[in-house]
Amino acid sequence: QVQLVESGGGLVQAGGSLRLSCAASGFTFSSYTMGWFRQGPGKEREFVAVISWSGGRIYYADSVQGRFTISRDNAKNTVYLQMNSLKPEDTADYYCAADRFAKRSVVITVKEGYDSWGQGTQVTVSS
Repeated sequence: QVQLVESGGGLVQAGGSLRLSCAASGFTFSSYTMGWFRQGPGKEREFVAVISWSGGRIYYADSVQGRFTISRDNAKNTVYLQMNSLKPEDTADYYCAADRFAKRSVVITVKEGYDSWGQGTQVTVSS
């Protein structure tokens, strides 16, 4: 069955960096757009970044543009999120997700477009 396992979260000081990984199994990873979302305390789950199944299209939330980088390694069935210049407001549980449809022609940035989710990894940024 589909499985997404995030790792790499932790506690970091403001201005620091973390690299999140999401290992995928149970589906043809290279055919699916992958997204990162986050959910802070008392907040709704929000879009962070997405990379298309081909890797050719990448989009970021305005709040992380220029600080975060999403990438994928199809040989390793893994998607990454490099997070630099972290801020306290980046504190959240971070989730990776797989698109609902294979090789979709459009890139979806809303959570309703994804139907497979990892368990999340916690990121805490101290001031």
